[in-house]
Amino acid sequence: MTAESFAPKSDFLRILTERGYIHQTSDLAGIDAAALEGRLTTYVGYDCTAPSLHVGHLLSIMMLHWLQATGGKPIALMGGGTTRVGDPSGRDETRKILTVEQIDGNKAEIRKTFDRFLRFGEGANDAVMVDNAEWLTKLNYIEMLRDIGRHFSVNRMLSMDSVRLRLERDQELSFLEFNYMILQSYDFVELNRGYGCTMQMGGSDQWGNIVNGIDLGRRMGTPQLYALTCPLLTTSSGAKMGKTAAGAVWLNPDMLKPYDYWQFWRNTEDADVARFLKLFTLLPMDEVARLAALAGSEINAAKMVLATEATALMHGREAADAAAETARKTFVEGTLAADLPSVTVAAATLKAGLGVLTAFGPDVAKLVPSSSEARRQIKGGGLRVNDVAVTDEKASLTPADLTTDGVIKLSFGKKRHVLLRTE
Repeated sequence: MTAESFAPKSDFLRILTERGYIHQTSDLAGIDAAALEGRLTTYVGYDCTAPSLHVGHLLSIMMLHWLQATGGKPIALMGGGTTRVGDPSGRDETRKILTVEQIDGNKAEIRKTFDRFLRFGEGANDAVMVDNAEWLTKLNYIEMLRDIGRHFSVNRMLSMDSVRLRLERDQELSFLEFNYMILQSYDFVELNRGYGCTMQMGGSDQWGNIVNGIDLGRRMGTPQLYALTCPLLTTSSGAKMGKTAAGAVWLNPDMLKPYDYWQFWRNTEDADVARFLKLFTLLPMDEVARLAALAGSEINAAKMVLATEATALMHGREAADAAAETARKTFVEGTLAADLPSVTVAAATLKAGLGVLTAFGPDVAKLVPSSSEARRQIKGGGLRVNDVAVTDEKASLTPADLTTDGVIKLSFGKKRHVLLRTE
């Protein structure tokens, strides 16, 4: 049975189906019945590898939001334990090993994102945040091998995509990483025992690990467990969702300003607008349909609604409206909006001459990820200083480039701008 042919009775599955969140499920009818009876406690796991999640995590976060909105109980599982191992999925190299202090710091920052989408508390369907370090760091190795490891087939583990693809590319897979799927599977068992959790959600690349958790639960005596995954999104042109020329689209405003976040959504490809309105906003479906019907130049209005609504969810309505107004002043009125993203350099640095490759690069404006990309953009006319195209990669910015407002406007393309200031 597929999500397309199944007619859900629960609000939870109805919303996820009509909005396009569902990629795979283990038992649609079972999940629907549990949701309808109000007994669906569900978790998604997030490793603490950085001080912020990125746009690629938003699908699963939105699914947790809709779960809670329809009466279910969400669990945001922080991987304080599994981060010490590193998920090998989709990678050719071992993840950087972080200290416990770094992991805890990242976890504290990530919590701020969930506060935007979920209601935490002590109520029946209030969200809870749990750290798998609570049980994984207490495991005795011999006991783990005997009580948990004996339920895993090495033959099957070798067939899992996270392992098989790494080996097929002749890339080394450490024994540490090989154990990741065992630990993730055990998380499901512990969450069922401690919180009554009966479903795990995640991206489609996690399907194998989630199913392993269901199987381990069955072998260790848990009630019936369920799986539901969302698609790993790419844009209509085939690009990976959430990646830009300047790097990842972070959710933490300290790593990506609300205006840049707004611009990311505003730059959505025409063919993706309707889909993203369904997935990344709370707009009613009839309003989504109205906006999706806009064509030609009118689709830009739909993109602005998408950008504002998505930014309001993540950064608040005030920040979203301010970003929209900044864009209006910059692109409609052609004025230099004072609240464009800005960076500051020492006055002495500018006086000595700040190379354009450095200015646009990851250490200053972060408009491009590297000097080589800056060179490529210069050759194509993609970089501008004070609205004048940069033609010489060896050029430097000096105090003479400061406008009467005391800033230098750096632009990448027509829609991304940063004001360079001195201190």
